Amino acid sequence: MNNGNIFQQLIAATFTVGAYEMHWLEFIGILIGAASAYLGMKRWVWAWPVGILANVMLFFVYLGALFGADQRIPLFGQAGRQIFFIATSLYGWWRWNQSRRARGVDNAGPAITPRWATSRERLAIVVGWLVGTIIVHQVFVTLWSLAPNPYWTPEWWFYWCDAWIFVGSVIATYAMARGWNEFWLAWIAVDLIGVPLGFATGYVPTAVLYIGYGIFVLYGFTQWVEATRQERGAPALKDATTR
Repeated sequence: MNNGNIFQQLIAATFTVGAYEMHWLEFIGILIGAASAYLGMKRWVWAWPVGILANVMLFFVYLGALFGADQRIPLFGQAGRQIFFIATSLYGWWRWNQSRRARGVDNAGPAITPRWATSRERLAIVVGWLVGTIIVHQVFVTLWSLAPNPYWTPEWWFYWCDAWIFVGSVIATYAMARGWNEFWLAWIAVDLIGVPLGFATGYVPTAVLYIGYGIFVLYGFTQWVEATRQERGAPALKDATTR
């Protein structure tokens, strides 16, 4: 246990799993994030506030070294995306609530009817992801170069991986808020990079989450596609998802 203040102790607290010291805050944040993903698959509004709680916890996990509570490499991209998650989740929370009211269901009912993105929306996803990754990559390179006494000198691939995950995660969350089936596919693309990056930087629980989440994402995708088929043409759905 870290001997610093209570805040540092909360970030630094660990428990042993085999030869690995797992951080409690990371473990709990991951579990809450998984719960949010499950609620998202069910299309419940509660997916958003639960996800925000996980985002707050994981923000401090990925920047633990900056608070003197962790010796692992600080992941600025992973931490930064939590802030964008919170902003996007607030939008999703509002939008799903609007749709839920239009559909006349309670908080435990499906708030939206999913749909496939249009060709224009898909093009926007692809272009936005590629251009965004290039821009964010340069931002991360600049930030690391300005950091005093850097904890670690990243390899060239680190910046690209962190930028890809950052932009893809924001796009996936926005697509989920819009009710697009493609958001599940976006998460798969994020997972393909997130797993090796997590292992390479010592965030093993996060890497394991990506593996488990990848399996869950495939199942969630089939559930949303099925809901699209079953609920296609519902009046409340069209009004709620095409705004």
